[in-house]
Amino acid sequence: MFLDKMEKFLDNLTPMDLMRSEKMTFVQLIIPAESAHRAISYLGELGLLQFRDLNADKSPFQRTFVNQVKRCAEMSRKLRFFKDQINKAGIMSSSHTALQPEIDLEDLEIQLAEHEHELIEMNSNSDKLRQSYNELLEFKIVLQKACGFLVSSHGRAIPDERELQENVYSNDFVETTSLLEQEIRPGPSNPSGLRFISGIICKSKLLRFERMLFRATRGNMLFNQAPADDQIMDPVSAEMIEKTVFVVFFSGEQARTKILKICEAFGANCYPVPEDISKQRQITREVSSRLTDLEATLDAGLRHRNKALASVGEHLSDWMNMVRREKAVYDTLNMLNFDVTKKCLVGEGWCPIFAKTQIQEALQRATFDSSSQVGIICHPMDAVESPPTYFRTNSFTSPYQEIVDAYGVARYQEANPAVYTTIIFPFLFAVMFGDWGHGICLLLGALILIARESKLSTQKLGSFMEMLFGGRYVLLLMSLFSIYCGLIYNEFFSVPFHIFGESAYRCRDNTCRDAHTIGLVKVRDPYPFGVDPKWRGSRSELAFLNSMKMKMSILLGVVHMNLGIILSYFNARFFGNSLDIRYQFVPQMIFLNSLFGYLSLLIVVKWCTGSQADLYHVMIYMFLSPTDNLGDNELFWGQRPLQIVLLLLALIAAPWMLFPKPFILKKIHTERFQGRSYGMLNTSEMDLEEPDSARQHHHEEFNFSELGSLRTFYCFL
Repeated sequence: MFLDKMEKFLDNLTPMDLMRSEKMTFVQLIIPAESAHRAISYLGELGLLQFRDLNADKSPFQRTFVNQVKRCAEMSRKLRFFKDQINKAGIMSSSHTALQPEIDLEDLEIQLAEHEHELIEMNSNSDKLRQSYNELLEFKIVLQKACGFLVSSHGRAIPDERELQENVYSNDFVETTSLLEQEIRPGPSNPSGLRFISGIICKSKLLRFERMLFRATRGNMLFNQAPADDQIMDPVSAEMIEKTVFVVFFSGEQARTKILKICEAFGANCYPVPEDISKQRQITREVSSRLTDLEATLDAGLRHRNKALASVGEHLSDWMNMVRREKAVYDTLNMLNFDVTKKCLVGEGWCPIFAKTQIQEALQRATFDSSSQVGIICHPMDAVESPPTYFRTNSFTSPYQEIVDAYGVARYQEANPAVYTTIIFPFLFAVMFGDWGHGICLLLGALILIARESKLSTQKLGSFMEMLFGGRYVLLLMSLFSIYCGLIYNEFFSVPFHIFGESAYRCRDNTCRDAHTIGLVKVRDPYPFGVDPKWRGSRSELAFLNSMKMKMSILLGVVHMNLGIILSYFNARFFGNSLDIRYQFVPQMIFLNSLFGYLSLLIVVKWCTGSQADLYHVMIYMFLSPTDNLGDNELFWGQRPLQIVLLLLALIAAPWMLFPKPFILKKIHTERFQGRSYGMLNTSEMDLEEPDSARQHHHEEFNFSELGSLRTFYCFL
């Protein structure tokens, strides 16, 4: 299956298409007004034309199609509102959207307005019903709890004045929530003039509330409390809140006014509780009956609201895509010039040369579908600025192209590094990963993503899963290379195995007691493939494995850097830039291979000869004492004079690649600028019509930082 997909991917891509960016051409479009929308929509689906903004000097509010963009933005807001409501309701949107006939933007706008008005009205009614339900529920709880403080053998139990000095405090407190405006009539009074106020408050604010009452009445009150049996939903946050019922006994109208103000400040809801037991029972029955009716009404409203949200959710994805597409079309139309007299739009942009036929077909289809009497004109033009870079990619090569573009986009017609990245990136990952057990796990995950490609491509994935799915072929190659390198390292979940026969070493004695301290004895030919499993746990394990992996990393790094410099040579040769070849490619190759290339040679020679030379010592004293005798560190005849020659070449190459090129370019830039200044009198009409941005580009000051040492070292690395 994978090979079939690869063959399909590479059918339309030649080696030259992969190596360099597509050749671009600058075109001008003259589009009649009646077919402009369809033309831009079809070109957007094609994705092979990059428009240039011809109205860059205008603000977004001065452009032709600003009203349509505003309408699309408003519809996007409504769709986001629907999406938030669906998520809050916990409704799972179906991955398969329902079939719906094609609708235009105006009809969709009307539908969205109707759905929004209906949903807002349902939310408002639901909030009012929820508020009434909460008030009745609190009233019922207050009736049940407060009556216990009032009932006595005579039907009422108003405390005497001595009890007003006793108070009880609790410990929890937080900030207030909403306020409830309730008209409270004075409670009945006894001959001594005592009254009471009953209500309910959040449990977290009870301590501060009680302290404030005590201080406001100077202790002339009695505070009774009881926890509510049921939690009450907050209509704003939809969270369940614990509340406490309280009854405050006091004396005097002035104390009543203070207590009511404190209740209002703390968000405590006060409810009148009659002292007569029969009235209490009657009110409790009425409240319970109304609560039952409200519960039924709330459930019916919730079902109706969820049904409306579900019907919206069936088409939400299609609507969002449609609005997003329409907004992109009008944003593109705002980049075109509108000719009022000829009733047409004029646009300019870049497209690949191979796509001209497809663009012409799309424009003809737009003319036919819009029933326009005038066709769309598309003709090439000359451009001053450099064309944009465009690489043809597919689902296999696009993740590698994104990795390369994250570091920098190649200039127009430069060699594409992503071609080499398709192999180098997964292989270098495997060199670091190097475990065929983990590689098999990674391979299974990649195969699952590839097998379910058609299904997952139509679903909306999270950011992490979308990244994994987009790089499924990268994971596939990474896993295959990891298995290969893991076999070389002989590591299966960090455990060595005798996969390719017995080890070439054995212990010095039969007990293997001192195998990890004294060492092993070689008894047969080397292990046929990969690292011998006996190295694991031996006294030479770290020295051998670290040395092998470090030296292998140096060799791979040097090869990688040489590849980058060679690519710069082919770029310079393609553009006919002999300056880059003489003052960039040649000194960089000399500098790199005189030092690191020589180190790679020493590593290979040491591997082949089994020498015990210290390469650290060789490289350090190559700079500190190049004329000294190498002694035991000499790997081959003539090594010392070769080191002196390479050191001199490196010293010459460093200033060679840093200094000549910037000054030569500075001289060329100055000569061209002076020549243009003296030739202004002979400027043609076409030159005078050159855009201001292009003329400013020509007259930019020369910047050494772009072409000096920083850019050179960047190209070198």
